[in-house]
Amino acid sequence: MMYVRYPLSLRQAQDLLCERGIDICRETVRFWWTRFGPILAAEIRKRRVQYRCYSQWRWHLDEVFLRINGEIHYLWRAIDHEGEVLEVLATKQRDRRAALKFLKRTMKRYGRPKVIVMDRLRSYRAAMNVIGNVADQECGRWLNNRAENSHQLFRRRECAMAKFRNVKTLQKFTSVHASAHNHFNLDRHLNCRETFKEDRAAVLAEWRQWRRGYSQLQKFAHCFAFV
Repeated sequence: MMYVRYPLSLRQAQDLLCERGIDICRETVRFWWTRFGPILAAEIRKRRVQYRCYSQWRWHLDEVFLRINGEIHYLWRAIDHEGEVLEVLATKQRDRRAALKFLKRTMKRYGRPKVIVMDRLRSYRAAMNVIGNVADQECGRWLNNRAENSHQLFRRRECAMAKFRNVKTLQKFTSVHASAHNHFNLDRHLNCRETFKEDRAAVLAEWRQWRRGYSQLQKFAHCFAFV
């Protein structure tokens, strides 16, 4: 949880665990998030199906530029009106085909939104012409600030990991990171302190419950851990 949620490196997570009496190698941390991260992320997405209709009101779409092994890649991200990360997709191109793939993938999971806020990238309009929802598009100077602010968490994570090595690792980690962000997104600026503390305790309890549910997998991880 510490490595996925916070902008920590493998060695920093190793030092924090060592201070708590858990002496492991940094490769053990990498093995844990690689093995159990997608499982917990899938569990989070599965339990958030009840919020599907709530996320169909307004979407914010934007893309992030990344450099992997000297080549430019693009990470497409869809955010709802409350800052929840709906979908992420890593591609090498930023054309109509990539935008269409991203929109179809997001709508397949969450349905068709009422309003889609985006920048003036022509690939979006070309893809939405194929889907048939151009009338739902909104463009404005400050309308997409929700997506721009959401990029900051990913940028901090990218700096802590010293960038990514390949597209497969990028796609895998961003999916896990987005799900963990959604699970711990409590909107503390909208609630009083007591309500926030109650929600935080419930979120942490649910996270620990998922971990106990995968005790057998954790036992398997300890057998192959690089101690």
